[in-house]
Amino acid sequence: MSDSDRLLRRYQALLGAVPQTVWVLSPDGVVTTLVDGGVQEKLWHPAGGGSWTDAIHPKDRDWFEREWRRGARLRTPVDAIVRLRVEGDPSRHRHVRVVAAPVQEPGGRLEWVGSVADAEEHWRTRTREKLLARMAPVPAARDLSEAFMTTAAAVVPELADAVAIFLVPHEKETDFWSTGSASATSSIERVDLAPGLPSLAPLEPDFLLGPVARRAMREQRARLLTFPSGRPPETGISPASSRWLREAGATSVALLPVVVAGRTVALATTATCRGNPPADEGDLGLLQDVFQQMSGPLRRTMELQSARDTALTLQQSFLAAPPLVDGLVSTALYHPADSDAEVGGDWYDAVKLSDGALALTIGDIAGHDVDAATTMGRVNSMLRALAYDSGPAVSPALTLDRLDRVVQALDSPSMITAVHAILRRETEHLWRVTLSNAGHPPPLLIPAGQPARYLHNPAGADPPLCVADGLPRSDQETELREGDVMVFYTDGLVETPGTDIGHNLRRLRERTDELAGRGASLPALVRGLLPPVQNRLDDIAVIALQARADR
Repeated sequence: MSDSDRLLRRYQALLGAVPQTVWVLSPDGVVTTLVDGGVQEKLWHPAGGGSWTDAIHPKDRDWFEREWRRGARLRTPVDAIVRLRVEGDPSRHRHVRVVAAPVQEPGGRLEWVGSVADAEEHWRTRTREKLLARMAPVPAARDLSEAFMTTAAAVVPELADAVAIFLVPHEKETDFWSTGSASATSSIERVDLAPGLPSLAPLEPDFLLGPVARRAMREQRARLLTFPSGRPPETGISPASSRWLREAGATSVALLPVVVAGRTVALATTATCRGNPPADEGDLGLLQDVFQQMSGPLRRTMELQSARDTALTLQQSFLAAPPLVDGLVSTALYHPADSDAEVGGDWYDAVKLSDGALALTIGDIAGHDVDAATTMGRVNSMLRALAYDSGPAVSPALTLDRLDRVVQALDSPSMITAVHAILRRETEHLWRVTLSNAGHPPPLLIPAGQPARYLHNPAGADPPLCVADGLPRSDQETELREGDVMVFYTDGLVETPGTDIGHNLRRLRERTDELAGRGASLPALVRGLLPPVQNRLDDIAVIALQARADR
């Protein structure tokens, strides 16, 4: 045996011992297997013509063909991991590593010699690491929407073509499990679609998740549904979802419950579409790893929402409708800050006194948390008791002074601003108003048929409560005649970071004149003073009164 034959036999033995397939691709596109190394997914020349690259997964085909053309042009090897169709099962693909080198034949034509080795586990390990790295920002997400955005971007379009996330409203959980219904505004939280897919229609209020999705959530077990392109199961999926899956040419749907503290709080659904091969159990495992990263942000959001709900319930329990008083029409509103995490200490109150008088207060306690709301409740209760016990003849400044001493003796609260006013009726068409302002934005008086004006204290502004002992406080007086309106408000109505408070007060007065000039009713006037939702960075409380003759 010649040395060259011996070397060839050794080389063939070596190739046979390696778990890979060695092949040659002729210039006319025919693939010939030289060594079958046990790789299931083989390159072949499809019957009826065409290219062997038809066996490559549609999502890998474009970029792999670009790499191949580049290798042919530059005469350089190609080394890539791609998904190849499993022989005998056109719906399944497996990751393989293709290494190919171009060999130039006489005449300039190219032949390729290469190998194919199984790379499924390597790809899944690498992909899991990559996806979890993309998910790293999720625990630090500022809110749930940001967490969902990061999650969706991690899987579209690499693992899925569409993502939708549904939340289970905790307060409706019992009804949800029995009916699967959820309103469109509270159920679907994030949708991410690959380009070219039809948009999802808005969900109707009576939207039902299908029984398969409800079962996955109830059992806390991921499910994978695969089906021919655009032909989802006729049962088990909601009609709205089924319509969209048909339009999108979907081939699979993955249902992934997101569990926090033993409770299913969300359902992540993904779909492969446009005729792309369906996901498989390996893809489902990767998706489970990704979406489970959402449990941390969901837990924190739920805790914040629970604290916020508790504080809002406490806060709003003190914000009852103003009492009915002959000769006065009143309206009030409270809007929390446009934030999922903040609750403030704003409040308003009105209490009837003897002789048909009315005590009215609006105030703000520094802070945006449960402590602020709790302190607000105590301070409001104490001021209400002091006002009722003192009666209509006592100076509001004296009442605020008493409140200041009591609060500082019993508590260690943050700074408090407030306006406390006593309204006494002198005639059928006239009310006498005495008020004291403890560092609060000035009330706005809107005389009937005249421009609005602020009620500034001529003696100078009094300090807020709880800043020092024994500070002097003063009263100021004004009149409220038939048709006149007085508006009390908290600083959220006029304070915006980065803007001038004086300019905002002028804008508020101009807006008031505009609304009053249109003849707006008292409730419409108050609602019209609110800034746009996106500018509501602080809580806003407003209470307004209008003098009316008895009818």
